[in-house]
Amino acid sequence: MSGRRFLSRRELLATASMGFGNMAFSSLLAQEGKPHHAPKIEHVIFCFMSGGVSHIDSFDPKPRLAKEAGQPMPVPVDRTMFNQNGAIFPSPWEFKNYGQSGIPVSALFPQMGSCVDDLCVIRSMTVKFMEHAQANFYYHSGQPFAGFPSMGAWITYGLGTPSRNLPGYVVLGSGEIPLGGINVFGNGFLPAIHQGSFLYPERGDPLENVTPKETDEKQRRRLGFIGRLDREFLESTGRDTQVDAAIRNYEIAYRMQASVPELVDLRGESDATKKLYGLDSENAGKAAYARQCLIARRLIERGVRFVELTIVPPKGLGGGNSWDQHGKLKEGHEANAFHVDQPIAGLIKDLKARGLFEKTLVIWSGEFGRAPFAQGKDGRDHNPYGFSLWLAGGGVKGGSIIGATDEYGYRTVESPFTIHDLHATVLHLLGVDHERLTFRFGGRDFRLTDVHGQLIRAALS
Repeated sequence: MSGRRFLSRRELLATASMGFGNMAFSSLLAQEGKPHHAPKIEHVIFCFMSGGVSHIDSFDPKPRLAKEAGQPMPVPVDRTMFNQNGAIFPSPWEFKNYGQSGIPVSALFPQMGSCVDDLCVIRSMTVKFMEHAQANFYYHSGQPFAGFPSMGAWITYGLGTPSRNLPGYVVLGSGEIPLGGINVFGNGFLPAIHQGSFLYPERGDPLENVTPKETDEKQRRRLGFIGRLDREFLESTGRDTQVDAAIRNYEIAYRMQASVPELVDLRGESDATKKLYGLDSENAGKAAYARQCLIARRLIERGVRFVELTIVPPKGLGGGNSWDQHGKLKEGHEANAFHVDQPIAGLIKDLKARGLFEKTLVIWSGEFGRAPFAQGKDGRDHNPYGFSLWLAGGGVKGGSIIGATDEYGYRTVESPFTIHDLHATVLHLLGVDHERLTFRFGGRDFRLTDVHGQLIRAALS
C-alpha cells in the first residue's frame, strides 16, 4: 500500500467531474439562470389530471343542461374522438357556492371548494388536439409530438434550481404515465440535465440505484478515478454540452444518495399534517396521491423548481388516462375525485401555513374537457373547444373566475386562451419573458411558446 495515496475529499471535489466531484462548479451552473424581471414565485407544482376531467362537472356549472336533458344539441356539433354523439347530458352533481368569492364547485370537490378563495378559475382554455397523446405533448411542451422540451425542462433551463442535492425538475411516479409516455416530461433538444427525474416515494428504493452498494471509501476511490477519465474525455470533445450534462447528472445522483432517503422519510411530519393530506386514508390510491402532495411540498422546501404529480388510477380505471370516462362518468369521476380532492386541498392549506404559498404556483388541469352531450348511455367524449383549469399561489388573483364557455359548456365565448398563453403566464410569474427564453436548435431559435403566447393578465394579482 506504500506509494499509493488516496485523494482527500477536498482534492476529489476539486478535480473530479463525475459522480460527486466538482460540486462547487455544478452548483454554480445550477444557479446561473437569471430572471428577466422580478419574479412572483420560485416553484411550480403541477397537478395534471390525465385523461381530461370534465369542466361542466367540476368548475363550470351549466343549468341549461338540466333543463334540456335528453334533447338534441341545438347548435352544430363537430366530430368528436369516437363520433358517438348523443343527447344533452346534465351533470350528475350539484354545485355549491363556496367562500367569500362565491365560486361554484361541484360536489365532486368539496375540499377544493373550501380553498376556492385561493383559486383563480379559468373557464376558457382551449387546445388544438382531442387525442390524448397529442394533447398531452401539446399541454406540456407546446407541440403535439415528442422531441420538444416540456415546461419543467424549459423552466430549469432558464432559471436553474436553488437545490444543491436534488434535480430541478421532479416527476412523482406513484401514478401512471400519461399517454405519450415519458417523453411528455422530456428535455427534447435541451441538455439532458433538464429532463424530468422520476421519484417513487412509496418504494423502498424511491430512486433506482440510489442506495449505495459499496462502502463510502470504495465509492469515493472509484468515482475519483472515473472523474479523472471523464474530465479528460469532456475536454477532448471541446466541452460538448450533452457530455457535460451527463456528467452533471452523475454529480446530482451521488448527492441524492443522502438527500432522497431523507426526503421521502415522513416520520418527522406530524400526525396532523399527514391527516390533513389524507395519508391516513384506508383507500390505497388516495393515500398514495396524498403522499405525492406531501412530498411535493417537501421538494419545494428543498429548492426543487418544478414538480409534477401523476394520477393514481382507481380500480378498473387507468391506462394513463384515468379521467377518460367515455362511459360510467359518475362512477369514474367520483373515484378519481376521491383520490385527489383532499390531498390537493391539504397541499394548498399546508403551503399557506408554512409561508410557501406566496412563492409557489399550483396548477390543476387536464389536457382537455368533456362534451355536454352523452357518448353512449352515460359517458362524455373529449372537448378541446373550451374547458376549465385553476391556478393558485403567488402572483395569482385568488377567488376569481376568468373567461366563459357558452350555455352548454361546449365552446369558449369569452376570453379564449391557449396553452401558449398559460405557458407565457407561468414563465412570467417566475420572472421569465417567454419571448426571450430561447434555445438554438436546427438553425432556429426555439421557445416554449413557439411564436405564440400572451399573458393571461386577468389572472395576475
